[in-house]
Amino acid sequence: MSPAGGPSDDPPSSDREADAPAARDASAEDGVADTAPSDAVINADTADGPGDPGVTDPPAGDDTALSALGAAAPSDVRRRPLVGLLVITAVALSLRLVALGGRIFHWDEGRVGYWILRYHETGVHSYRPIVHGPFLPIVNDWVFTLLPVSDFAARLPVAVVGGLLPLAAWLFRERLRRTEVLALAAILALNPLAVYYSRFMRNDILVAAFAVVALGLVVRGFDTGRLRYAFPAAASLGVAFTTKENAILYVLCFLGAGALLVDHRLLAARARGESARAVVAGWRTGVTRRLLAHGPSTRASLQRVGGVAVGSAALFLGIALFFYAPRPDLWQALASPAQLPAVVDAGTVGAAEKFVDTWAGGSHQDHPYLPFLYDLGETLAYGAPAVVAFGIFGVVVDRYGVRGVGPRELVTFATYWAVASLVGYPIATDIQAPWAAVHVVVPLAIPAAVGVAFVIDAAAEAVTARDAVSVGLAALVVLSALGGAAAANAAYFNSTDEADKQVLQWAQPSNDLKPTLQVVGEVIADNDAGPDVLFVGSQPPGSDGDTFYVRNESSLNTAPPGGPAWHDRLPLPWYLERYDAEITSTDPDEDRETALSDSPPVVITKDYDRTETAAALQGYTAFEHDFRLWNDRVVVFVETASLERVAPERVPEDNERT
Repeated sequence: MSPAGGPSDDPPSSDREADAPAARDASAEDGVADTAPSDAVINADTADGPGDPGVTDPPAGDDTALSALGAAAPSDVRRRPLVGLLVITAVALSLRLVALGGRIFHWDEGRVGYWILRYHETGVHSYRPIVHGPFLPIVNDWVFTLLPVSDFAARLPVAVVGGLLPLAAWLFRERLRRTEVLALAAILALNPLAVYYSRFMRNDILVAAFAVVALGLVVRGFDTGRLRYAFPAAASLGVAFTTKENAILYVLCFLGAGALLVDHRLLAARARGESARAVVAGWRTGVTRRLLAHGPSTRASLQRVGGVAVGSAALFLGIALFFYAPRPDLWQALASPAQLPAVVDAGTVGAAEKFVDTWAGGSHQDHPYLPFLYDLGETLAYGAPAVVAFGIFGVVVDRYGVRGVGPRELVTFATYWAVASLVGYPIATDIQAPWAAVHVVVPLAIPAAVGVAFVIDAAAEAVTARDAVSVGLAALVVLSALGGAAAANAAYFNSTDEADKQVLQWAQPSNDLKPTLQVVGEVIADNDAGPDVLFVGSQPPGSDGDTFYVRNESSLNTAPPGGPAWHDRLPLPWYLERYDAEITSTDPDEDRETALSDSPPVVITKDYDRTETAAALQGYTAFEHDFRLWNDRVVVFVETASLERVAPERVPEDNERT
């Protein structure tokens, strides 16, 4: 990966079964009913609830043929895919929760984590676009109330959401075959990028998961004709907007892909000899029929639809306001309603203005395009090769009707979405970071599921036909994909190795620093007086910038932090704040011996300053570690007497002491 710059508050970057197609697809000739359920189902929704007399819920995927014959599908046939989905989800959760706290915090995790700790301590929080949405600070504040503060607890919300993401496949069961639903769930569960960044306290998995669930609920609402899906869809989209600002890119991708599907229908109608005006008139008739099918009268139907629309919008805005409203202003406004307008403005218009100023109107996209595109492609090649290969294969299988009647709208929609993400994220991102690939993998998982299911179904047919060669080839393809995913997940599991740089971001310290920090925590607890930790401010060779130095340490109590070089310390502040450490730092221009004449029990410096710092210290033990994947090391000096009291097993031989 090659280097990319960012503002001081950005993470550092560096070099670096033959099932029939789903019943409701783009096969209807009137251009309207393609995605509409039958009139019986629409009329049944007048009461907007299951169990209405004489009404059967729309069939799901593989059970369409049975329903068409008037036969009720056996409950075990319906239940079997759901059981498989639950098993896959259990595997996904296990992959994300086992040893979740084993990897030391990344630079970005440390930055967000520190300000979550400050919010947890002070109750003061306001939206800062540079650290993304308020979801993690608000939710982790609750988590830290229930669980001890730890790396595990901090990552838990992301891991749980990522582990539950495979369940979203069930929302598309009218559009995908049974095997495809399970394949989609398996891809979301096992893809190495999805696994790794579900074990990472960042917002990318969160925004992807909530946006996909919102889309699935909208699709489910169209497939069933039930208005009630609008509320959870609005809620899920609202939560997506509280996680990360690129939620708006998901909405734009959805709208763009939808517009292209409309164009497909118009072109198909023209190929059939129909005029565009007739097709649009047919659409208008279909929409009108749908709008008027939700009540005993036209007025009642429109009132109900309008009420659902207003309620959904209010739910969306309410969720956004709750998260974006500054604390403690929100709670104070509840006690003093006169303050409420200002809080509402800050949590809506004010938050939007901050977003525009930072991301839409700033300089974060001022970078060359091709290196960022190459970096994204490299991450996909290493972290999602099976998804890319099966995705391309699935597009071909579905688009050219290799199995079925031709291109299905959901698969085409997801393909456009994936391509737009691949092309767009190198523009939208401000640094070269592997986590951006998550936003390509998630939509590409849908056509990839089609490709995987095609191979599995072909194998099943070959078994029936006693075609041993075809069975063997299909088994080889599937097992190779599974083996590759397993090997990659094993390699990236809590990895801090430079060899995995295509999936890991550069600002990842080495895991061997974590035991040293645990010792530091014990030394801090043992220290009764004075500062606990001193950062040695310096200027890196060949640079005019400072590292580690902060003029006023008290400026770190509330955001934004004082300067000039607090961010260089990350992720150490996350750990030191948990230890309740009293911290100071030296001015780079100050004489080193004078600055270190009365040092606290812990002194931290960069490796290029080790010799000079060691010469000014007496009675300290040095521990040196990789502070990033490469080209950056940190040295932690611990007072030997303190070390002998709290962790005598860590006292090394004399030649490692100062």
